[in-house]
Amino acid sequence: MAAKILIVEDEPAISEMIEVALVRANFEVIKAEDAEEAMRLLGDTQPALVLLDWMLPGASGMEFARRIKKEELTSHIPIIMLTAKGGESDKINGLDAGADDYITKPFSPRELIARIKAVLRRTSPQVADETIEVDGLVLDTASHRIMVNDESLELGPTEYRLLHFFMTHPERVYSRSQLLDRVWGSNVYVEERTVDVHIRRLRKALTPSGHERYVQTVRSAGYRFSTRV
Repeated sequence: MAAKILIVEDEPAISEMIEVALVRANFEVIKAEDAEEAMRLLGDTQPALVLLDWMLPGASGMEFARRIKKEELTSHIPIIMLTAKGGESDKINGLDAGADDYITKPFSPRELIARIKAVLRRTSPQVADETIEVDGLVLDTASHRIMVNDESLELGPTEYRLLHFFMTHPERVYSRSQLLDRVWGSNVYVEERTVDVHIRRLRKALTPSGHERYVQTVRSAGYRFSTRV
């Protein structure tokens, strides 16, 4: 499965050049022109890496990098900063903000691809090698796959994150607001009832195998993942 790369770049010519290079290198590409659009895409798609321009409309790349690293849901995602600022102090500031690497414009597509692959080699083992199993329900973060009795289960990205959170935090009740903070992120502003919608979708997906009963409603409190039915 091709790794997803999020390009956050407001100059169309540069964004297109990067996209062409990434597609040729067999990466899947997602694009955003500003930090707000990028934050929405981060939550929905969970890319393997972010290519982040320093100068963005609205929030700067530096501010956005800090925001990515602050959120529990996105803090593990590596960042490569792209900028015309080549001074030593600029590089230090970028790395201090949370960037894993720093490329000065102009750069060649070959250098970009090499840097991306190097960062992914360094960072992916820290976030990938986890398999969680509960009564025949298996979630493999390395392959981003869910298996039920050796058959693949298809979930949307939000339902996947919700199930991952539940399976790694069993037997505890979480309110809707707590789930929004832990699964969606504290900077994503959606109504608490949105949680109910995704809980229903998750239960529907788990119903054929009978695992929907583990996603339990606790009256006036929230939701819990428990094998004690």
